[in-house]
Amino acid sequence: MDKPGIVITGASGRMGQMLMRTVLASDQARLVGAVVRPGSGWIGRDVGEAMGGAPVGVIATDDAVEAIAPAQAVIDFTTPEATLAFAELTAQARAVHVIGTTGFSDAQLVALKPAARHAPIIRAGNMSLGVNLLVGLTRKVAAALGEDWDIEVVEAHHNRKVDAPSGTALMLGEAAAEGRGTTLADLRTPAREGITGAREKGSIGFAAIRGGDVVGEHDVIFATAGERVVLRHLATDRAIFARGALRAAIWGQDKGPGEYDMADVLGL
Repeated sequence: MDKPGIVITGASGRMGQMLMRTVLASDQARLVGAVVRPGSGWIGRDVGEAMGGAPVGVIATDDAVEAIAPAQAVIDFTTPEATLAFAELTAQARAVHVIGTTGFSDAQLVALKPAARHAPIIRAGNMSLGVNLLVGLTRKVAAALGEDWDIEVVEAHHNRKVDAPSGTALMLGEAAAEGRGTTLADLRTPAREGITGAREKGSIGFAAIRGGDVVGEHDVIFATAGERVVLRHLATDRAIFARGALRAAIWGQDKGPGEYDMADVLGL
């Protein structure tokens, strides 16, 4: 019972199921709760059976208050609106809140801050080790190259992803802007269409591809006259995100209230 008890939100979704399987397979944590949306066909069912396997003793519920109250950590890959509601409950439980949700507005990110005064919040647009290494490389390359090098972030995901650019693409754009000593808000160029005019010097552009079952592909392209440098990460299995999220939930067990990210978890 010394293993942290973990609750998964959005449990019936593809990522939720991957997260539950990862926790169940771990010898470092226990699955103690599974939250699903109201009206879900999973409500009242053992999640092991709902996933097509043997019972695991955890019943899916839409009562987030009851599920989160005894938890030591909540892993949350849902929607910004749902995450804000879960953050209040997780803060009340003094549990670690691992947030893989993307698509937050600036106002929603500000709204998360009160919860971080009461419990650790670990939020990242991507939980994988490789991507977080790519973020660090992007920052360093951007710092080394001047404004004569254009920066484009190109990402591809499956056809059911609802936000664009991806949270990972924005992480990479933010890292590039930091490398240039400024913020992404100052340099960001949204998706282009029509007669856009010449590219603004020093800007950071984004392009998003949606199709099929692409798990996640991200390129950071640095281009200047006569040459290009391309940094790339390809994800082929969602398990990398689940493993990273579980690692974050365990890492956060002895941390005080505050806002953290995967760079903190990985010691980068």
